[in-house]
Amino acid sequence: MRYAVLGTGEVGRTLAGRLVELGYEVILGSRTKDNPVAQEWATATEDRSRAGTFADAAAAGDVVINAVGGRVALEALRAAGAENLDGKLLVDVCNPLAFEGDQVRLDPVESDSVGEQIQRAFPHARVVKTLNTVNCQVMVDPGRVPGEHNLFVCGDDTGAKQQVIELLGEFGWPADRVLDLGGIRSARSVEMLLPLWLDLMRHFGHADFNFELRRAR
Repeated sequence: MRYAVLGTGEVGRTLAGRLVELGYEVILGSRTKDNPVAQEWATATEDRSRAGTFADAAAAGDVVINAVGGRVALEALRAAGAENLDGKLLVDVCNPLAFEGDQVRLDPVESDSVGEQIQRAFPHARVVKTLNTVNCQVMVDPGRVPGEHNLFVCGDDTGAKQQVIELLGEFGWPADRVLDLGGIRSARSVEMLLPLWLDLMRHFGHADFNFELRRAR
């Protein structure tokens, strides 16, 4: 199994590094072939990793992980090429955050989501939204946070969601702690958690926390 991780920021490099540790071949994609951050990452990791453009990565990957910023996700995926995404599992972990001074807002919000925009733009990709409600270190190591805290998945393809749940299990997330919220429309609600998440990070002074849901039996 080969994974294409689009995005050379902390989220992309953290996910890519964990996938390499799990034994997968990983291609880290960026806008340019000679991106120095991507090249340094590929040099520092094992032989199973390499760097390339968004299109290089998406063409080579069996699974594509979108880890660029939410405001530029469609641009990056268009650069990756619809022909390189058709039929593939496309895992979207981004959030549409717009920072204006010390304020943050979401765009889109409420009546749309990045997850939905991606599915509309690439109708033959199997888009699943997940992991966007936790810090990247918690994404790949849920044990950083005690308790039975939860993740969410949503998407229109049931098989794609099951494949993602299995991958999350390899990251350390038990299947019973991953809540399936239904179709990709539910990406709206999980993206709208981010202003609350940011307020909690400021309150705690760190990002090692998560949401734990409890219900009456």
